[in-house]
Order: sequence, then structure tokens, then C-alpha cells
Amino acid sequence: MSTDTADTAGTTTAPRTLRPRADAGLPDRFARSAAADRGAHLRTEDVHRWLDGRREAHAFRVDRIPFAELDGWYFEEATGNLVHRSGRFFTVEGLRVSTTEGPFREWYQPIIKQPEVGILGIVVKEFDGVLHFLMQAKMEPGNRNLLQLSPTVQATRSNYTKAHKGADVRYLEYFTDPSRGRVLADALQSEHGSWFYRKSNRNMLVEAVGEVDPHEDFCWLTLGQIGALLREDNVINMDARTVLACAPLPDPDAAALHTDTGLLSWFTAERSRHDVVAERVPLEGIPGWKRGESAIEHEDDRYFGVVGVSVQAGSREVARWTQPLFEPKGIGVTAFLTRRIGGVPHVLAHARVEAGFADTVELGPTVQYTPSNYGHLPQDRRPAFLDLVLDADPSRIVYEALHSEEGGRFLNAESRYLFVEADEEQAPLDPPPGYLWVTPYQLTGLLRHNHYVNVQARTLLSCLTSGAVRL
Repeated sequence: MSTDTADTAGTTTAPRTLRPRADAGLPDRFARSAAADRGAHLRTEDVHRWLDGRREAHAFRVDRIPFAELDGWYFEEATGNLVHRSGRFFTVEGLRVSTTEGPFREWYQPIIKQPEVGILGIVVKEFDGVLHFLMQAKMEPGNRNLLQLSPTVQATRSNYTKAHKGADVRYLEYFTDPSRGRVLADALQSEHGSWFYRKSNRNMLVEAVGEVDPHEDFCWLTLGQIGALLREDNVINMDARTVLACAPLPDPDAAALHTDTGLLSWFTAERSRHDVVAERVPLEGIPGWKRGESAIEHEDDRYFGVVGVSVQAGSREVARWTQPLFEPKGIGVTAFLTRRIGGVPHVLAHARVEAGFADTVELGPTVQYTPSNYGHLPQDRRPAFLDLVLDADPSRIVYEALHSEEGGRFLNAESRYLFVEADEEQAPLDPPPGYLWVTPYQLTGLLRHNHYVNVQARTLLSCLTSGAVRL
């Protein structure tokens, strides 16, 4: 049988190889990697020693500085916005938000506007029949321990087009040149909608073609090794977690409480019913906020502040720089409640409104809050399920670890990530409006598409795709 095809003009094109519409064996390959607790190159128990060696090999330092000492950054006279003289990187602006639901219906805040789409990508390659992931020991100024395992490539467009006039981004070619690898996952995913205005990154997994020589700041690990490290505090950075969440889970061949069509219909209805207005305004004089020499802070000392830092990082494309960072006022609590429904693990997803989302609503964890921001509220205005998670019996906590948020823009931003078992009384099958029981398989399926699942939920999903936790 001929493989010639006809184009719209009726002419015959050259033969082409037809490919299957789906990679049927791909989830099983990832599952084998998640089950592999030993790698072909580096033992899991040696990863910390290797990271310590990378810390010793480079000079890392972060110091707080007043705004006046920021090099290249200044407050615009007309708006008070904090901008870079190049017009690149990002700006800190004001945002006015109004919504029809939630304990707060209107507020003002600073927001990061960074319209360019970055690349978060991990190169994968098979060794001894098992997929390994090329992870980078990357310094980020906002991380408490500075150095964590990051994706192979973690770069904004300003970075990889060298707006900072620094060195080339290593391994970028695997994500920009189709001949260098086979794409296993590729979708636009949002960043923190509470602190970024409509920011997205391209999340990619690419299987390399040919040999890949790892630089001394990179190492190959199986998904199972990464899962073991995800059980520890502050080892795998946020950008790696969001990419790892995109690894497909094997089809459990089990019924879910809601069909995929029912889930999508519910989610579409949630997006349709929320009325959210997020209007960019000048940063200067936004109500409730005050600017000092070294910080922009809320008058009630809640939420977060904007501060300046000076950075020294010998392993980065640029060795020294200054920049603003957002610093939250407390440690967050982020959790999925989980139940077995008909013997099938489900998690309770929340259709979460965040002012910076491009589409207003994304699916988030059951709980995603900084408790200190709500401590002054009466019981009837506190967020749903927050106290259930805070007071959970240790026997019901399936997973718990402290993870850093995006260390390139946020200073000392950490959250306790948890999976907590619940029962019918605590979390009924018919939950409050805005919540729905879904399977992890349904959520990872949505990650093939843009802007369905938020970054905090993706961190928790990465714990499942890597085998760090099994429900």
C-alpha cells in the first residue's frame, strides 16, 4: 500500500512515515524510572555530597540592599513602578483586584509583570533500559539554602537571548532544535498567580538523540531517585517540580467519581461563574502599602514585601547582579485532601481564583494559604478545610515536606506540602461549591494542555509521578 498523500491542490506529495497518535508505552517507561531507586551514574545517598561539592566549587552570596543600591533598577517617576533600565527582565507594578467571592472582595497589591515566556525543560535519556533525568545544581538567590536541583534548562527569554550579556544557557539546543531530541511533554503552564501577572512558562520533557555530555554542575538521576529526594525538605526546586508533574501516569483502568467530560464541564462552569477584575495600576501610592528605603510592605505587616538584593553566583550565566525579590511574611500550607472512592484514590481539587491567572481560575490543591494572613478573621470567614489540614492527626498525613517556591523572584518563600487522608464527615463526596473529587490520572491528563492546573497542585502531582508518595 502506498504512503503517498494528496495535498489540497490534488497533487501527490512525497511518502511520509505515519506515526501513532499517542505514545502508548510512554507512561510505563516513566513508571519504570519512578520504580528505579538506583541510577546508572550517581547513587541517591551520594547526591547531597555531590551538591555540597558544587557549593564549594562556586562562590555564592546574597545580601539585602536598599533600593538605591539596585544597579540598573529604578522607580519610574510617573508611576512609581520598579523597572530595569534595559526594558527587559520584569517590572513590579500595582494591581487592583475585585471579585465576587472569598473573604476579601477587593484589594490592591504589588505584582510582577514578566510577559515573556520562559523555558523549563528536562533532558531525559535511557541508560540500562531506564529513563534518567538531567538535573542541574542551580543557585537561586531566593532559596534559603541557595543551591537546589533544577531542570536542565530554566531560563527566561531574556536569559537565553542574553539580554544580560552573560554566557550561553547550557543544553538550550535540546528545546529549540527539533533534531536534537524527541518531545515527550510540552505545554504552557502558569506561575504563581498571586504574585505574577499572567506569567507562563513552556514546560518540556525531551528525550535526547545521541550522546549527552553532562557538565560538572549537572547529574543524571532516575525518576525514583528524584522521588526519594522529594521526600526531603528543599532539595528539588519549584521549576523542576512543575516539569516533573508533566510526566504521564499509567492509566489505572479504574472508574473515577466524575467522567473526564463531567470534570471539564464543571471546570468550564467554574471559569464562567467567577467575575474577577484585575487592573494594572501605578505602584506609587497603592492603598494599604508603604514604601521605605529597603522594602515595600503592607501596613498590617501581612502578605509579603518587596525587597532588594545583591547576588554573587559563580555558576550562573552572569556572576554578579542586583534585583528586587518578593518576600512572603509566613510559611504557606498547601495540601490535597485524599480519599479512596470505590477503591480508587481521589484528591479534592479547588477551582482557585488568583488575580494573575490568564484565565481567572485554575485547579489548585484543596488548601493553599499562608495561615498567618487569615489569623485575624472570625471562624466563619476562614478558608475551607484550612483548619482541618492544620489540625490533622499525624496518622492521616500521607506525605509532608517543606519546599521552596520560585527562588529567582521570591525570597525565603516556602510552603509545607501535604497529602492528608480525610473521611466522609471531614470531606464529603458532595463538597462545597468550587471543589471536586478527581483522580491524579485525570489531573496529569489535563497537564497536556495549557493553564488547567496551578503550580502548587503541580508540585503535589510531581510527588505522585515520581513515586515520592503513593495514595
